[in-house]
This record gives sequence, C-alpha cells and structure tokens, in this order.
Amino acid sequence: MVTAARTALRATAPRTAEEARLEEMRRGVPWQRWGPYVSERQWGTVREDYSEQGTAWEYFPHDHARSRAYRWGEDGIAGFCDRHQWLCLGLGLWNGRDPILKERLFGLTNSEGNHGEDVKEIYYYLDCTPTHSYQRMLYRYPQATFPYSQLVEENRRRGRQDPEFEITDTGVFDFFRYFDVEVEYAKSGVDNILLLVTVHNRAAAPASINVLPQLWFRNIWSWDGAAERPQLREDGEARIAIEHPNLPSMKLLCDGEPTLLFCENETNLRRLFGSAATGYFKDGINDFVVAGNPGAVNPGKFGTKAAAHYPLQVPAQASAAVRVRLLCDEEETRFEDFDAVMKSRRREADEYYNAIGQDVAAGDARLVQRRALAGMLWTKQFYHIDMRVWLKGDPALPSPSSRLSGRNYEWPHLYNEQIMSMPDKWEYPWYAAWDLAFHCVVFALIDPAYAKEQLVLLTREWYMHPNGQLPAYEWAWGDVNPPVHAWAAWSVYSMDRDANGGKGDRYFLERVFHKLMLNFTWWVNRKDPEGRNIFQGGFLGLDNIGIFDRSAPLPTGGFINQSDGTAWVAMYTLNLLRISLELALEDPVYEDIAVKFFEHFLYIAQAMTNIGGEGIGLWDEEDEFYYDVLNLPGGERVPLKVRSIVGLIPIFAVEVLEGRVFERLREFARHSRWFFEHRKDLASLVSRWYEASGGEQHLMSLLRGHRLKALLRRMLAEDEFLSDYGVRSLSKYHGKHPVLFEHGGQQHSVTYVAGESTSGLFGGNSNWRGPIWMSINFLLIESLGRFHRYYGPDFKVECPTGSGVYMNLAEVAAELSRRLARLFLSDEKGHRPALGSAPLFRNDPNFRDHPLFYEYFHGDTGRGLGASHQTGWTGLIALLLRPKPRAGAGVPPPR
Repeated sequence: MVTAARTALRATAPRTAEEARLEEMRRGVPWQRWGPYVSERQWGTVREDYSEQGTAWEYFPHDHARSRAYRWGEDGIAGFCDRHQWLCLGLGLWNGRDPILKERLFGLTNSEGNHGEDVKEIYYYLDCTPTHSYQRMLYRYPQATFPYSQLVEENRRRGRQDPEFEITDTGVFDFFRYFDVEVEYAKSGVDNILLLVTVHNRAAAPASINVLPQLWFRNIWSWDGAAERPQLREDGEARIAIEHPNLPSMKLLCDGEPTLLFCENETNLRRLFGSAATGYFKDGINDFVVAGNPGAVNPGKFGTKAAAHYPLQVPAQASAAVRVRLLCDEEETRFEDFDAVMKSRRREADEYYNAIGQDVAAGDARLVQRRALAGMLWTKQFYHIDMRVWLKGDPALPSPSSRLSGRNYEWPHLYNEQIMSMPDKWEYPWYAAWDLAFHCVVFALIDPAYAKEQLVLLTREWYMHPNGQLPAYEWAWGDVNPPVHAWAAWSVYSMDRDANGGKGDRYFLERVFHKLMLNFTWWVNRKDPEGRNIFQGGFLGLDNIGIFDRSAPLPTGGFINQSDGTAWVAMYTLNLLRISLELALEDPVYEDIAVKFFEHFLYIAQAMTNIGGEGIGLWDEEDEFYYDVLNLPGGERVPLKVRSIVGLIPIFAVEVLEGRVFERLREFARHSRWFFEHRKDLASLVSRWYEASGGEQHLMSLLRGHRLKALLRRMLAEDEFLSDYGVRSLSKYHGKHPVLFEHGGQQHSVTYVAGESTSGLFGGNSNWRGPIWMSINFLLIESLGRFHRYYGPDFKVECPTGSGVYMNLAEVAAELSRRLARLFLSDEKGHRPALGSAPLFRNDPNFRDHPLFYEYFHGDTGRGLGASHQTGWTGLIALLLRPKPRAGAGVPPPR
C-alpha cells in the first residue's frame, strides 16, 4: 500500500472542504474507512463456487442468495461498510406485492440471457466524493410485482439474433407507477455515518412501501471456529447496539418508531437442503415481512443481522423519508444536526465538482463528467479471497476436490482482502488487470493516492504470480490481459506531478517500476518462447475479433503471430523506457535500464515490420494494414486478413524523446548513438533517428509517416472503422465482405456485427465483433497526440476519409473525443444515443436525464450494450470531456 507518509503532498492549499479531507487523509486521517464497498452481486461468483465442475452461476443462484450465507463477501442495494467489511449497512424494500424482499439487484445468469449475464434493474449513481463524505444513488422500484419470471423466461426464449428483453419492456414502469428510492450517505466524522432514504411516489395514486435499513456482519464465524461471534442487539428505543471484536463499540440510531427485527446471517439449511435445522436464518427478515411469519425473527431482539422496519404510505406524487445514523457508542448526538450535516455535505460536493469540472463546459457536459466520476467511486468493492484456503475448501462445505487440478489451481499464493476498483459491481464484481489500469488513470483526477495504491497492489507478492504474471480476473487468474499497467503508472504519476506543481511521487514510480520489470520478463519468456520478438498473448481481451479463439489450441495446429500482442509489448517497452528515463534524471543507475528498453523496442519493431526482410513481418504491403499471421505446422504462414483493431493497436506504440533528454543523460545518449552507428537500418527506418523535428525531438514508433497515414486512412473511413460515436473494433467493410477461412473441411468466418455478438464461440457474452470500446478509443486519442507532438500542425490527414476535410493529428484526436462524448450528451432533441431508442429513455425526463455508462456501444447507433454501469474504463469520458490535453503524453524535458 502507498502510505500517507510516502505520498506527495499538494503544493497548494486545499480549495474546498473535500480537498481538505483528502489532504487530511495524506496525513493519516482515515476518511475512507467507510464507503460503498459492498458488492451488488456475490452470488454466482467464482469465490462462492464449491461445485465439482466449476459451474459458479448454477451452484449459487439468485434464489439462494437471500437464504445462504456467503463465504467471502456480502452484497446489497446501496451497501456501505468498513474497509474490512466487518459490518455492512444497506437497504431492503418491499412493495407489498413481490414474492421476496428486495435486498439485492436481480439479473440473469450467463446461460439465462440470450447475450450472457445481465442485470435487470434500473438504478443510477448520482453523486460521490472521493472520501465518501457524501454519496447519492437512485433505485427505481416498480409498484407492480417485480417481473422476475417474465425476465428469465422471455430472455431464455430469445436467440442470439434477438435483442435482450429488458425490464422496461415489461411495462412495470409505464404510467409512472414506480417509486424512486433515493439513498444518501453523509459523514459527520470518520466513524459517524448518516443514511437518508427518500421515497418518491411518481404515480398518480397513493402507494405503500416497506423501507428497511439493514445492518449485518460479514459471516466469518461459520468458517473459522476460532472467530469470536459478533452481536447486534436492541438497546433502548429505536437503537441497535453493535459489538464486534474488530470494531469499536458502535450503535445504529433509527429516527421515528420503526420495528427492530433480528435474525442471523446464517444459511437456512431447512429451506435450501431440506434439513431439520431450526433457528433465525439469513432470510428471517424476508419471511417476517413478506410471509408474515413472526417465528422467523428472534423475539429476544439480538442476532448478526438486523433491520429497522418502516411501513410507509406515500401520497401520490409526494415523498417520505427515513433517517438512521451509525456512530461510535460514546458519541451522544442523535438527529439534531442530521439535516444540517446532510445539507453541508451536499454543498461541499457541489463545490468540489465545480472545481474539478471548471475546464468542462457548464451544463450537460459537467453533469456527465460528475456522474461518470460518481460511478467510478460507487464501484469500489471489498474483495476477499484466500486462494490457499479456497483450493483446499472449508470443513463446513462440500470438499471441492476438483480444485486441486481445476480452475486457478496454479495461484495458491494469491491473497486478496482489499478495497478494489471493479469494472461493474453486478456483472463484473471482481477486478480485472487491464480494466483496473484504465480506472486508475481516471482516479488520478480525483484521488491520485488511491490510484497509486491500486497500481502497486497488483504488483505486490500476494497478487503477482512468483513468475511475474499479473492476475487477470477470478474466472481465470492465469489468462492474459494487455500489458497496460506501465502506461497507467506513468499516466497517474505525471497527472499527479502536474497537479502538484511539478513535484512527482518518485517513490511510487520507482516502486512500481521494479515490479513491472518482473512482469515484462514474464512476457518475454512466456509469450515469446522462441525469442523472435513476436508475441502470442492469446485473446488479450479481444474475445470475438478474429477467426479463431486465440486462447485455445488452433483447429489447424500451429500458432498465431499476433499483431496486437506484439504491438502491446512494443507499447509496454516504450512505457518502461519512459519511466526509466524519468528515474534516470535523478539516479544515473537507470540510464543502463533505459538503454535496455530502448534497444528491445527496436528489435520488436524490426521483427514486426520486417525491415530489410530480416523479421517475421505482420505488415501487409498490398493492403497497407497489420494482420495476425497463422503459422501452420508445415511452416506455411497465412495472413489472417481481418481488418480489426488488432491492426490498429500498433498505433499505441509511440513515444517522443526530447533532444534535451540526451543532453542531460549522457550515458544513455552515448549508448544509443553507438547502437545506431552499428544499426543504421533501424535508425533510419524505424525511429527516424536522423530526422529530428524542429524541437529536436525523436520519434520512437512502429509506424513511419507513410504507414501511419495508411492506417489512419482506413481508421477514419466511415464505411470502415469510423462511426459517429468513435472507432469501431471491426471494419464495417466486413459486413458485405466477410472473411472466410477453410481448413480440414471446416469453414471459419468473421463478419461485421455492430452490436451484441451473434456467435457463442467465445462464451455467452462475446462482444468484440464491431462495437465501440472506450478504452481502445482513449489510447488511440492519446497516441495521436504523441504523433502530433512530433510531426506538428503541418502533418495532416483526411478526416473523415473521402470528405475533403484535412486535419492535423491533434484535430483528429479532438474529433474522436467529440464523437465519443456524443454518446452521452443530450442532442438537440434531448436524446442521449447511449440510452438507445426505447421511448422511456428517449422521451421521459426521469429516464433520459440520467446517463448510463455502458461496457461498449453499438458501432452504428451508439446504443449502450453489455454491462450498464461499467464506469470502469467507460469512466474515461470524464477525462475526454476536458478541452485541455491530458498531461503526461511523452517524456518531459529535463527540469
């Protein structure tokens, strides 16, 4: 963890109250001890899977979640907990019609959805500050019976060619027959938490609702016989005493006169497995409220799970509120200052985001930026797994003997018990290595200390494999994600440095750099086993972009030389070169390391571009595009001529070196010049070493000017890659001209699909056949900025191709940013393309004025697809909305 003592302090005084709290954190005040760290789905995860065959979705379904205690974490609606998740605070609701209490978000499993797993709820993250001193979300709850069965049955009936059946298609939100349940948290102090639940009845008739703020302990005592059992108990009127061995003595104060209900956060063996067990189980509050069973809750008023039950009658188009407060036992305050504190935190959040968004156009753009950042902060999650224990299994659960040779058995060292940034707390309630890197770049805008902590964490010895590999994600820790960690580390460092008046956190940079060199060695040894400087990374997150599943044995035999795999490593090499040069400015030891990465990049460039016929060659001279190359067992090499982002990723491998770097770093300059004296072919054809621009800059890139223009000609063609909303992941050309490949009597093909995948080859939610991805577009924009830095304003390309309009590369980058922003911003009719064409989302202000941040976007219409709250890398829009170029592109001149 990056400690407060080691984190660079701000050079300027805090401008807002929230900035002052962030400054206090750097000095050791634990403002982030409590936050929205509760998952939105713990059921159906690998962590909770104790099946023999690894069928996580089926082993722990949604129907079990209310009755079965979790092993590794908790979930809930608007959940709030401490950073170790000893104690959780969340929300239960019941509209008087549903078959179950609404305690967690509902969605479809991978086999139930016609396009894979999918949450089927309407909710929005409205606001959140970095210290979680204030946060707000909105859950939209139907007044009619929640359509659980209809959603499952209709989606299961539909095929891959059909659209998904959404909850808005069921009609439960028609005629405003729903509650808007607004949840606000505010901190009066580090351990003094205010929760305000405001229920808005949007219908034209009065309606009743049961609101149940819930408090519960994460169950550790069922798995650890030595663990001391905590307790919640009634302690006076509308008050719950909290006793936990790892927490200070605390209490929950409940405003008004609710009924306090208690049960145990333990599995109902009777309901799930037909056991004769008795007790007050996890679903006791559900059974009391919904089934009217008084014997389901403890009449002694104690347990490990509790709720304050508020039955409310809300008039038509009116509101009702519930207030509770969690605080340390010695504090005497109740609700006298509750409203004043809540009002103050709202005002402070406004002041903070007005400062953050001061260079973003006022109005809708600031709204989108603030919501994107709120989503980033709300999707933090406590993530816990001890792989050694998980592989062995617990005595209280079935013995998972298959684990010793099954999923993730090679990762027994991995131990996670940390607050992590999730891609989406329902669809992806686990961290992913390359997603997390993009998250951190966004977090650098609002909480650089947290961003640095996250990047360091993945390189720690209890995360990183002993062989140097970074863990990918829990479904397969050993899968391979693109190596963007060094890019993110440099980006976070430089953004933090620039915000701090030029003082960078070199301790962080040096610390992460040493671990990244281990990871780089893993790439070289494991993904280039023949030492040819051509890499095979597997699917690399692009699971449906090619002819074959690149992570599985090929049906043809042989192997694939990957254009994207090689380009990613070339980019990685330049990122490490950039970091080593920065460190060398104060420590000359790093000059030798910089030379190593300098030369290694050139060898990769030689192999990939086939300079002088010496390399492998992934550049197709006839098509002027990069392709993967299939190596057949007999030695034949076959270009796989799919025009996809695989061929555009070489654009990412670009760096500009200032001439002054060589003046300051004499040893690095001497070695690099010696190298070029002996390899003039690389000097002239790859790095343009003898063609310094007017600012004495040198370009390191896989692309010379001609090849760059050739790639951009295709990328900026609207009948190929360029959409109204960004760059597609597959050329639209393949819609009419599919790629066909025949081998052994079987035909394999790739065709353009603008939205959800129509192929199940790579799993139920394979989705890379054409849509727009924010992460890839962001890297394209950054790379164009670096090329512009070298080539200057006179280097122009036609944009769009065939339009007769010529732009320099900075202008092209700005145009791509504008198209991506168009996904979220209201047009002249008030429509947001990402929300699609459904009437509710186009015409109803209660829906259309709430932007959602999807996982990816339809290549033609911009409609959001996949996870609907993927403010992981989609949160990058918060940076793209800023008109100023993001700091950190390129190696800075010596100071």
